Amino acid sequence: MLAGLLLVLSVMPALAADHVVNLTPENFIKLVGQDRGALVEFFINSCGACKKLEPEYEKVGLAFRKVKKTVLIAHVNCEYHPLVCGYCNISNYPTIEWFPKGSMTAKIYSGTPTSRGLRKFNVGGFAAGVFGAFAAESDVVVLTPDNFEQVVRQGRGALVEFYAPWCGHCKKLAPEYEKVATAFKGEKGVVIAKLDADAHKDLASKYDISGYPTVKFFLKSNKDGEDCDGRSLEELVEFLNEKCGTYRDTKGHLTEKAGKVASIEIIVEEFVAALPEKREAVAKRIEEAIEKLEGTAVGYGKIYAKIPKHHPIEFIRIFWIVSKYTFAFYRHCQGLQRRNMPHS
Repeated sequence: MLAGLLLVLSVMPALAADHVVNLTPENFIKLVGQDRGALVEFFINSCGACKKLEPEYEKVGLAFRKVKKTVLIAHVNCEYHPLVCGYCNISNYPTIEWFPKGSMTAKIYSGTPTSRGLRKFNVGGFAAGVFGAFAAESDVVVLTPDNFEQVVRQGRGALVEFYAPWCGHCKKLAPEYEKVATAFKGEKGVVIAKLDADAHKDLASKYDISGYPTVKFFLKSNKDGEDCDGRSLEELVEFLNEKCGTYRDTKGHLTEKAGKVASIEIIVEEFVAALPEKREAVAKRIEEAIEKLEGTAVGYGKIYAKIPKHHPIEFIRIFWIVSKYTFAFYRHCQGLQRRNMPHS
């Protein structure tokens, strides 16, 4: 029985990958033809060409993982869900179809079944440039007129490079910009993106782009974007940390400042040094300071709030030793420390 299960698993594409959605009769109508475009692969387990396509299609899903609210990358196993495939009149495998936003009228992809071939797939309102994002290694989101507003107006901020493929300075910036995207890929709500301004001149002109590359930073509240003059990895990382309230270094690691709030650190030091009968008053000041926090610091405040509740001096000492390194390391150790913490 185990051998049979392993055999089935070996021939099934990676359905568990969260960047390629597995469609079934229960969710097909709910997800396809709704509020985003959908690229759908129809396959069967016994199909050799389907197995060959699998890693290429995974690259597509991976490339669009940061804009999944705009583009759905999905597949259907026609052996398990023949009703869905019959509904779509699928008779050959693999078949790849594009369903535009709000439409169940699909366009069949007839090109080379590779991520490179998909780059040239013009899917109606989605220009071919969208599919230039199909590079598995890239953490940079590719923008078009169809997804620009949704991508740059979300989260804590978006850094956007306006470039032209023929621009020498753009080519020089590309590897540095990719490193920036990699450094921030673990930072929720921070987007590193680029727009081919030569291919989308109307959109570029809306933001007064006259030279390449031009880098702008967008927030929900700033429709025009703010110019970023940095061009080196170090300058761009420093700029983003300042604007987004993040603490990343050029490698994407958290710096030793992560998780610290200067205004509260001072009070906590007082708490540590205070006599037992004075700690209650200092703890009240910590609570008041936490209530004033905004943005990213709110999350850090939740950690600070635990200190007065678990006041044994040894725990405080451990907290400050750990905080000298990274907030991430503290969070990793937090559960163990709490479990071992003496209670009064």
